[in-house]
Amino acid sequence: VVAKPAAKKVVAKPAAKKVVAKPAAKKLTGLKKFNSYTPKKNESYMSKSQIKHFIKILNEWKLELGNDIDRTVSNMQEDITAYADPNDRASQESDMALELRNRDRERKLIKKINVTLSNIGDDEYGYCKLCGEEIGLNRLLARPTATLCIDCKTLDEIREKQVAK
Repeated sequence: VVAKPAAKKVVAKPAAKKVVAKPAAKKLTGLKKFNSYTPKKNESYMSKSQIKHFIKILNEWKLELGNDIDRTVSNMQEDITAYADPNDRASQESDMALELRNRDRERKLIKKINVTLSNIGDDEYGYCKLCGEEIGLNRLLARPTATLCIDCKTLDEIREKQVAK
């Protein structure tokens, strides 16, 4: 008679805790990158093609910001979850507050884009509102809503720092 090995004893494992996944935070992408513009040889500053280029950039940017705002409103309506844990609830409220603050900034930027488009219509775009000098294509490509040349903006920032002290 051959002895059979003893049967293994099965131990029940405790049930795993159910983890509720929180919505992933929106990844920050950094500064907006705008399409470059290479002026043609002997092209005058703020020519029709340059103006057309900046109008296109500004309108696309405004549309993108508007879509982000709409998406945020939609997401907030869908993601209304009442978390039982106070820490989860506080985290959700903090995330929403940050998101709303960002969208408010974008709303203000849309207003600034509208003012810039209005300046283009009034032939004031591309020139410093303080000294009247050219702002420059590179500066406008970096910040299409710029209203001050780099020198006036630098002086403006120095004044701000002095007032803040």
